[in-house]
Amino acid sequence: MDISDSSQTVTLGHGSGGAMMQQLITEQLLPALGGQSAEGLEDAAILDIPAASIAFSTDSFTVQPLFFPGGDIGSLAVHGTVNDVAMRGARPRYLSLGLIIEEGLPLDTLRRIVESIGQAARDCDVIIASGDTKVVGRGAADSIFINTAGIGECGDHTPSVTAARPGDTVLVNGTLGDHGVAVMIAREDLQISAAVESDTAPLHTLVAAMLEASGEAVHTLRDLTRGGLAAGVNEIASAAGVGITLEAVAIPVRPEVGGACEILGLSPYAVANEGKLVAIVAPEAAEAVLAAMRAHPLGQDACVIGEVSAEPVATVRLHTPIGTTRILELPAGELLPRIC
Repeated sequence: MDISDSSQTVTLGHGSGGAMMQQLITEQLLPALGGQSAEGLEDAAILDIPAASIAFSTDSFTVQPLFFPGGDIGSLAVHGTVNDVAMRGARPRYLSLGLIIEEGLPLDTLRRIVESIGQAARDCDVIIASGDTKVVGRGAADSIFINTAGIGECGDHTPSVTAARPGDTVLVNGTLGDHGVAVMIAREDLQISAAVESDTAPLHTLVAAMLEASGEAVHTLRDLTRGGLAAGVNEIASAAGVGITLEAVAIPVRPEVGGACEILGLSPYAVANEGKLVAIVAPEAAEAVLAAMRAHPLGQDACVIGEVSAEPVATVRLHTPIGTTRILELPAGELLPRIC
């Protein structure tokens, strides 16, 4: 069968390990990724990493719809894994790529996704060093699932969720909730006029600028994906054994995102992001780090949103606009499933 015909779909034969699978890989996947050769494909890649330490992470992506305003499952898979590695202060170097494809997925859809993966990898200057393709029966994968692993080269300083200290300053690099709301509106075809796009983006160059500005003063970095800001700061407070106090009036949320959250009954603090991080920084370096963030395209809306305290341990408090204080709890469940 000529699988170059865009009207064709993925079949179970494309995952058989035989000729159809080889044709899918060599004629469709490798050209879409770019920079990959069918010659000399090995079962394992040999990586050249001179660093004494590496950062290693793995993630899986099941978002629906596959394409949404501002991004798609392909670029999201690259950005998400790059960001996980970057949160430890590492420079992303290599990715692995696993595709679990449902029988019946149109080949042109698969090509679009893989082309997006390839472009995102080139933009991030990372190499897709290893991969795998599986095809499952109809109804077993909801179009396509993507699994990735990332390896990064650690530098002189490795931020950690356990390193937050009382007196530290809490910063974010921009508005919250954009990704989750964009996906929700696209998925449900909600009649909401707000033009909301996903914030999906690779944060490693932003992190590099922050570390260059302050070195070891950046104690903690966390990307605010599932569970959003609420999950991120609660995880930090628990891991470091500290309290965190946030100022609601300082937390940036686009009016259209806040409005959509109000209609949907969601909290923008608990909605996922894919291009946002929270940083816990020594107070004497906060101004320098903030300036470095604002000088970067992905940190132009960066701001201070709170501070770390010794008490109450493992608790996040939110000062509200009306002058009261409430506990910002860890989200109890998945408010918006299938968003990453």
